[in-house]
Amino acid sequence: MLGLPATVANGTSRVGVFAQSLSAVAGFRQEGFRDLGAALGILPTLLIASWIGAKLATSADDELFGRVFGAVMLIALPVILWNPKPRADAAGRPPLAMPLQHAIYLAIGLYSGAIQAGVGIPLTLALVGAGRLDLVRASSVKVALTSATTAIALAQFVWAGKVIWTQGLILALGMGLGGYFGSRIGARGGEKLLRPALTLCVVLLAIRMLLGGGG
Repeated sequence: MLGLPATVANGTSRVGVFAQSLSAVAGFRQEGFRDLGAALGILPTLLIASWIGAKLATSADDELFGRVFGAVMLIALPVILWNPKPRADAAGRPPLAMPLQHAIYLAIGLYSGAIQAGVGIPLTLALVGAGRLDLVRASSVKVALTSATTAIALAQFVWAGKVIWTQGLILALGMGLGGYFGSRIGARGGEKLLRPALTLCVVLLAIRMLLGGGG
């Protein structure tokens, strides 16, 4: 909407995403969700994949990236609108084999580094469906992982000169406040609150993309 080139908009938005993720981690910690051990085993895979994805995004020209972004959104849109829910008994079942989990997180990391938009949905589903975490704990682990992967991607975008700090820092202020208060509300409300909230976010994101959302 501000007329930034697609790759610059993509990089600048990471400043806000990083602030949002960090503040959400702080919010969950305030509510007692401090056990992030589940994140350690998959973090290296996500970090490497996120850097590769960001490297590919910063290497593409704006016209090509815009086309790729639009195509990926069209492919992802049915999943976003469908909003698949983890099985109710997923948290009580054994996790998937680690090689399979790493393959899943590798794909998510590549998408996160390159595009980012809506990545919280597949990451949450993976943490619940593959890692067998309950939805609230998965949400707390998700924001911690997103903080780390966004930091790696943001560093690559900054290195490539794809970040405008004025817009990024203003965005960071709003997203940081939203991440902190949203995480605390979600932690207190549990799954009964998170499920409709997630559905609302998915619908709003889908509408934004259908109306021509930017990077």
